[in-house]
Amino acid sequence: MGLFYDFMASMNPLNYCVIVRCGPEQQSQALSAVDFTRALLDKGHKLERVFFYQQGVLTASSLRTPAQDELDITKLWQQLQIDYQLELDVCIAAALQHGIVDKTESQRYQLGAYNLASGFQLAGLGQLASATVSCDRVVTFGAAQ
Repeated sequence: MGLFYDFMASMNPLNYCVIVRCGPEQQSQALSAVDFTRALLDKGHKLERVFFYQQGVLTASSLRTPAQDELDITKLWQQLQIDYQLELDVCIAAALQHGIVDKTESQRYQLGAYNLASGFQLAGLGQLASATVSCDRVVTFGAAQ
């Protein structure tokens, strides 16, 4: 998969934290995050957690329907979660701002429905902070818009 992935294979296993700040509509960046995560796990590295933040929380919506010529980034993450038993954490504050809620938050705010995709879970920034302390590497995909 290229020089970068060959470099990863030669390293001792490290503990990573991946932060996804780009939305699923930013296909190139979003797909890079999925591919990087799969590659590091395939090479035997450990993944503390994946944290979806800012526009990245849109990935966790079960109501997303990508265009026919686009990859379904949500489904790619869900498959990774199943394959590797990953923790896919979604920033609760950003999720609420974007109308993404789980069953608990739906009941709390009396919304009547919820749309957090399976395999994802709402989490606070404290969990991200905790994960970054215990990681050897923190890798971020996407930028604030």
